[in-house]
Amino acid sequence: MEKKCLKTTDNLWVLFNGSEYVVGLTNQAQEELGKVTFANLPKAGTEVKQGQPVVEVEAEKAVQEFVAPLSGVISSVNDKIAENIDVLNDEDEMNAWLLSLKGVDTAEFDNL
Repeated sequence: MEKKCLKTTDNLWVLFNGSEYVVGLTNQAQEELGKVTFANLPKAGTEVKQGQPVVEVEAEKAVQEFVAPLSGVISSVNDKIAENIDVLNDEDEMNAWLLSLKGVDTAEFDNL
C-alpha cells in the first residue's frame, strides 16, 4: 500500500492511499486496550457519517467503540480480522487496519 498521507485521530490512523481512505488502530490504542480479542466491524457498502460509531473493539482492558473519522461509504473491511483477531495486535499498526472508505470529502480529511 503506497502511503500518501497519514493522520491520526481518536486512537485511529487514517491513510489516503491515492484512491481510498484506510482506517486502523494506532499503536497507542493497542497499548491502552491490551490484547484485542474481538472486533465488530460494519459491512462493506455501509454509509457512515463522521463522528458516528463505526467499530466496536473488545480487549483485555476495555471495550471501546470507535467513531468514524470521516464520512463516506465503506468499500472494504479487513477480512483477516475474522480469520485471526491477532492482526489487530500487530506491532506494525499498518497491519491493524479495520476498514477503508470511498466517497470521502477531501476537506474532512484535510481538517483531521
